[in-house]
Amino acid sequence: MDERIREFRERLLRLGQGIDVDALRERIRALEADMAKPDFWSDRNAAQAKARELEEARRRLERYEALVKELEDIEVLWELASEEEDEAAREEVAQRLADLAGKFERARVEFLLTGPYDPNDCFLSINAGAGGTDAMDWAEMLLRMYTRFCEKAGFETRVVDETPGEEAGIKSATLEVRGRYAYGILKGETGVHRLVRISPFDAAHRRHTSFAAVTVTPVVPEGDVDIKEEDLVIETFRSSGPGGQHMQKNETAVRITHIPTGIVVTCQNERSQYQNKMTAIKILRARLRALLEQEQVKKIEELRGELAEIEWGHQIRSYVLQPYQLVKDHRTEVEVGNVESVLDGEIWPFIWAWLERGQKAKT
Repeated sequence: MDERIREFRERLLRLGQGIDVDALRERIRALEADMAKPDFWSDRNAAQAKARELEEARRRLERYEALVKELEDIEVLWELASEEEDEAAREEVAQRLADLAGKFERARVEFLLTGPYDPNDCFLSINAGAGGTDAMDWAEMLLRMYTRFCEKAGFETRVVDETPGEEAGIKSATLEVRGRYAYGILKGETGVHRLVRISPFDAAHRRHTSFAAVTVTPVVPEGDVDIKEEDLVIETFRSSGPGGQHMQKNETAVRITHIPTGIVVTCQNERSQYQNKMTAIKILRARLRALLEQEQVKKIEELRGELAEIEWGHQIRSYVLQPYQLVKDHRTEVEVGNVESVLDGEIWPFIWAWLERGQKAKT
């Protein structure tokens, strides 16, 4: 037990060095000094940005200090348990260390996420690509995988749009994910995902390769992206998803096309046409923000072309069920042999590696 406590102390020390606790405290003091100035709110947008930064800096510092305090309490309890040979206290120490491990890992993830939208909710969209019915079935498998991951991570999820395939699976789906750092944790999943398996839809039992694209975009405030009404083509149609007889008889589903970029979003799982429209606008705003971020390095036409190529050579991750069992991320080279657990939502190894790769690239 002494060894485990020492290990935690060293890990917390490295974590503190990584987030530069002293610099964080100094930044908090500087922001507090700015907010105390009489003219602080003269520029409302700048003031709100600083207020959000201060709130986030305080939260990060409090999170780190809480971990340090918890470890100190455990150390005191362990010393007492050792002196008095108290077995119950020793068991309590073991349990508290296990709990601390979970808190530490989640905090470490969040400390790697420093982007302006990382703490936000997000939309996760899945589109079937090359592979026909197999690709549509693969898209549905991915939807289940991400839903299971979010459940285990403590995120709330809601399917806001889903288009079923003709024979099986789904052509596309959009999942709204709510929870702190939902976008930051899931943003690295954007890309093409490849499946290799014996097709359940092939009578000859041949091996098939299927593709599906995943796109993760952050939920952003209304004022963050300006959407002009004249730039939109809004269409209504009958919902093809669940919702009961009333939704099937009325054109409650909404499709919005953003003319300048060609982005198309649909929403059909809400109870009314108005609710579907508001959710679709929310998704459009998120995708426009993501596009604006990407425009810094590529033209819009290039981005749209890249997203359209949901096929061989563009995958970020391969899931092989036959002739062997392996999931491999082609960006980080991380491999996991237990494919069943990955498809059941155990994708933390890939998320960790992608986040840490990004952190190393910054240093």
